[in-house]
Amino acid sequence: MSIKYIIYLFALIVSISTQAQTVFTGIIKDKQTNEVLPGAILYFPDLKSSSVSKTDGSFEINHLPSIKALLQVRLLGYQTIIKTIDLAQTTSIVIEMEQSHIESNEVVVTGVSKATEIKRNPVPMVSINQQYLEQNTATNVIDAMAKVPGVNVLSTGPNVSKPYIRGLGYNRVLTLFDGVRQEGQQWGDEHGIEMDQFLINRIEVIKGPASLIYGSDALAGVVNLLPENTAPDGTIKGSLQTNYQTNNGLYTTSVGLGGNIKSIVFGMRASYKEASNYQNKYDGRVHNTGFKEKDFNAYLGLNRKWGYSQLNFSIYDNLQEIPDGSRDSTTRKFTKQITEEDTIRPIVSNNELNAYSIDRIHQHVQHYRLFSTNQFIIGQSKLALKLGYQQSIRKEFAHPQNPDIPGLYLNMKTATYDLKFYLPELKTWESTVGVNGMYQMNNVDKGTEFVIPNYTLFDFAPFIHFKKVIKKIDLAFGARYDTRSFHNTELYTNTNPITGFDMTVTDTSGAIKQFDNYSHTFHGFSGSLGMTYNISEKLLIKANVARGFRAPNISEISAKGVHPGSGFQQLGDANFKPETNLQEDIGIFFDSHHVSLSAEVFHNMIDHYIFNQKLQSFTGGDSIYTEAGNSYPVYKFRQTKAQLVGGEARIDIHPHPLDWLHFENSISIVYGINKGGNGAIINDSNKYLPFIPPLHTNSELRAELPKKMGVFHHLYFKIGMQYYAAQNQAFLENNTETKTPGYTLFDAGMGTDICIKKEVKLCTVGIFVTNLADIAYQSNMSRLKYFDNYPNNGTGRSGIYSMGRNISFKLTIPLNVIPLAGIFQSNTNN
Repeated sequence: MSIKYIIYLFALIVSISTQAQTVFTGIIKDKQTNEVLPGAILYFPDLKSSSVSKTDGSFEINHLPSIKALLQVRLLGYQTIIKTIDLAQTTSIVIEMEQSHIESNEVVVTGVSKATEIKRNPVPMVSINQQYLEQNTATNVIDAMAKVPGVNVLSTGPNVSKPYIRGLGYNRVLTLFDGVRQEGQQWGDEHGIEMDQFLINRIEVIKGPASLIYGSDALAGVVNLLPENTAPDGTIKGSLQTNYQTNNGLYTTSVGLGGNIKSIVFGMRASYKEASNYQNKYDGRVHNTGFKEKDFNAYLGLNRKWGYSQLNFSIYDNLQEIPDGSRDSTTRKFTKQITEEDTIRPIVSNNELNAYSIDRIHQHVQHYRLFSTNQFIIGQSKLALKLGYQQSIRKEFAHPQNPDIPGLYLNMKTATYDLKFYLPELKTWESTVGVNGMYQMNNVDKGTEFVIPNYTLFDFAPFIHFKKVIKKIDLAFGARYDTRSFHNTELYTNTNPITGFDMTVTDTSGAIKQFDNYSHTFHGFSGSLGMTYNISEKLLIKANVARGFRAPNISEISAKGVHPGSGFQQLGDANFKPETNLQEDIGIFFDSHHVSLSAEVFHNMIDHYIFNQKLQSFTGGDSIYTEAGNSYPVYKFRQTKAQLVGGEARIDIHPHPLDWLHFENSISIVYGINKGGNGAIINDSNKYLPFIPPLHTNSELRAELPKKMGVFHHLYFKIGMQYYAAQNQAFLENNTETKTPGYTLFDAGMGTDICIKKEVKLCTVGIFVTNLADIAYQSNMSRLKYFDNYPNNGTGRSGIYSMGRNISFKLTIPLNVIPLAGIFQSNTNN
């Protein structure tokens, strides 16, 4: 009886909440032929509501509020339409789409007060769409951005990648998932981004200070990883995705399902990927570069006239190997650690190199995320609230004779909040006020090696943002004030009588003091002023000036110990000041039916820039720290004044009448100059900043066949070339960095949709080859370049080389649960 009552009550609530809702309807047509267009995707980004046009070109979106909202309409082979709809005045519309082979515009939601056309946003940014992700191959979602102008990747093997934007990375680039900041020990060299790559549908990248909206850690920019839009009302759909890569035997499987029943939205995705050791022609298979990753995500939400509310939960679980580069001095074959004393290292057998089993020396990284995204319509105003909770557990196992005892054990818990109030639009003025921040605590007590202490921090930052349209000018500006309170506690260790390893103790008698108490509050002002001048529909100019702020991270302030994954002792400095920067950007953009081009330049000055430097001993060699019989080089963080200048340019040509042929080219360059400070003497060995990417070009010729070939639809072929110039402008002092030779890589690929009768898609297949010529190369952005216990040897080579030729096979099978969807299609207008 009680179950029936609950079902009846739920049905009554749904019935009441669906009454008197705004319904937006219309039809999609071809502007030239006047034919109806099925399959067009309509989406209101700020309302998280969508629809797909039917076979007769009609569409319907229910449960919308009566406010102004930006609408995006997309269809393959047509120019994207972006327009503002006043839902209080317009409930039906005819949309005419124009054929185009150049995608000249996108809607972005990152770093702006509300959804905005990317070409009207003064802030320098780039959008990476679903098609790009599908037609390229990568081993993780950050690696998928490597070809984007102005974006680079710092890697430690195939599955550990950190984003770099215009020469800056680590805690200067803030990573978001669906607008919620990702917190997972970003300070670590080999700490990647804990994210299921199959969950990501598109990526938005801000190339410059975004502290105005996101605060500290966004000094260099933002990477917003965005999931697929919620399903249209009355549908349940999903996909099964698989990928196999030949180089390291990577195989992946991911299944997702999402639905929308009377604007109750829900979905899930589960993924698994596993790989053995990767290989190249110099190193053969590189020991300890395999991984096993499991992911799960689910969400539930409600869209109504009053707004929307969604709850999202995800789990990331990764067993990740990290190489140390140790080799036999004679054969140059890889060796492995088998004892704590590490006096004898046997050569790794071929069976071990080809196996999928995880070595005893590895990392176990777990990340749990729960967050709620809400928006409430209050008259012509909106109130947006995002609340999140994350837990990052990182265990780095470094004891081969005690494989169940982690060396490094980090347990971080983070609560985030983001509150924004959107004032009513007044004479084209759009105003937003808000406050956001986080509370974080990190515990290290369960480990045996201690690089950082236990700490807590609290962020609080109010901000205000304005946008104004003045004829052909889009003006945007705002200000913010950050306060970060930071505290770490003293930590004592003693020898565990059972294991013989160090452990934390509360009894300080006879104990070793590893860390002191430390408390500090960092303050900083951020601001931005930019404009877009729309000279015509095809030509525009953007200019922006922004000030950023970043408080030092825990490692930069307090580190004092050996990090198992990095292979060196790290020292921090408690006297560091926060980084601040001022960046100027200017760019010109042109788009027509057959040509799309842009050119952007920037200048960035950073005060109190923090970087890592290798120390030298009094005798002139490397400073060496000895622990448990093992020797480690010593690195210490320094501060200086830094200058970065550079830019990007791109051109995309569709020659008439061969509009199906694409010829895309881009170039990126950045110079990082050490300007000195704090008594440092600048000379030829230290006049450049470390980890600055070299000049980089990317060219791709792609043919998208306009006609169907039997069951093959949207068939395409492509070939590409990436050129990386030599990086001789390295931070050479004390051999912190070395120069890197240039190299050229080629890739190729093809793909198609396989459709049956009535153009029903059966699956999408793709075959892609990276490093087609099997070039042996080292990127200056690869940390593995410095992993070698015998750097001086008879080969003339040092360190580990990057991945050789890799062939990737992709298969995507759509899952359209049509019978279930049909049950709920009726009565949606009640």
